Amino acid sequence: MAASSNSSLSGSSVSSDAEEYQPPIWKSYLYQLQQEAPRPKRIICPGEVENRPKYYGREFHGIISREQADELLGGVEGAYILRESQRQPGCYTLALRFGNQTLNYRLFYDGKHFVGEKRFESIHDLVTDGLITLYIETKASEYISKMTTNPIYEHIGYATLLREKVSRRLSRSKNESRKTNVTNEEHTAVEKISSLVRRAALTHNDNHFNYEKTHNFKVHTFRGPHWCEYCANFMWGLIAQGVRCSDCGLNVHKQCSKHVPNDCQPDLKRIKKVYCCDLTTLVKAHNTQRPMVVDICIREIEARGLKSEGLYRVSGFTEHIEDVKMAFDRDGEKADISANIYPDINIITGALKLYFRDLPIPVITYDTYSKFIEVAKISNADERLEAVHEVLMLLPPAHYETLRYLMIHLKKVTMNEKDNFMNAENLGIVFGPTLMRPPEDSTLTTLHDMRYQKLIVQILIENEDVLF
Repeated sequence: MAASSNSSLSGSSVSSDAEEYQPPIWKSYLYQLQQEAPRPKRIICPGEVENRPKYYGREFHGIISREQADELLGGVEGAYILRESQRQPGCYTLALRFGNQTLNYRLFYDGKHFVGEKRFESIHDLVTDGLITLYIETKASEYISKMTTNPIYEHIGYATLLREKVSRRLSRSKNESRKTNVTNEEHTAVEKISSLVRRAALTHNDNHFNYEKTHNFKVHTFRGPHWCEYCANFMWGLIAQGVRCSDCGLNVHKQCSKHVPNDCQPDLKRIKKVYCCDLTTLVKAHNTQRPMVVDICIREIEARGLKSEGLYRVSGFTEHIEDVKMAFDRDGEKADISANIYPDINIITGALKLYFRDLPIPVITYDTYSKFIEVAKISNADERLEAVHEVLMLLPPAHYETLRYLMIHLKKVTMNEKDNFMNAENLGIVFGPTLMRPPEDSTLTTLHDMRYQKLIVQILIENEDVLF
């Protein structure tokens, strides 16, 4: 989140809100320290150095000792040179003056320069970032260690004035969108709501399905000054200053990310696909109990396909199944899979099975896979059923709800066995490897476990009224 003491929400539909809204007081201490940090000063070698690596410039001084490097730096804060090691030719060192001493770092290059995790386009950027980090960690080590003790994230005090209004607006726009298009101004206003204010509003929206979801944090380079949305402190450095949740856009320090609750509210603008998208992420982004693909496909199958011979066992044309997949990815819940477009119901069943196969984490998750396999080996039927129920409770809520809904549907399929010739065992053979996969990508394990996968799904179908 870019900081601005004068920032406010804009757009005609929220002008009154903007007047009442008081932006948070971002903590400026670390920003001030970054401004005070020493600037890099390149010490140029006066002569041409033989065998200088092509990715180093005139700051490279060849094979010299630590003592010579120290003398060249001349006690100037921020001064730096590059040298080749006397003891290990071919190994390079950054000699940097900081805190009245010379610091030596082993320097690497793989297309970018680095001494640690961060990769830099130039030595100058690497040294600039290093000096900022050294200065801030030297001056504010105790302050940094206490950054997470009183986070703004916990009470979101600055968002309370907007919370109810934004929540009502989101609910209202959701209902009105069924009848009319939302105006461009409303879109603009909602887009300008920060991820943190948006999270507060959705958290208090009664229509939102309260599935817990971890944030999908990834290291991010912020352009311009940014402040952490967890602790309100400045995110220092030139690159990779913090992490951003790729699902909801929350920006925090890397160390703060460990303290953020599992309350990610995915933003539809960030969800690029329906297929291959994490199940919980998809349902939270669309504010539904289950993935839309599951609901829409099952509704279509039950409307016109329950009596179809070999339902789920017979395959549809692969090209047409891919068409359905692209339709969901492109149009979402507006995808048309009616009989007018796809008269063969096997295309729809194929698209549903493909959705489950494409999930990055299967409906029966990797974490519970081995437990289900072990349960399937229990010989006593009553004990096995009880054990299956216990493991089901370990599934994430969105996965549990999706599995429950699917099993109710598959039970209906078996009730039409005289027409479609599909009983619980047959469906177990089809859906076993579709709904559950071993964590390790092992063909041998998959082949060995197939009978247990089939048995688990068969038990779930036959006992769906008891287990769910």
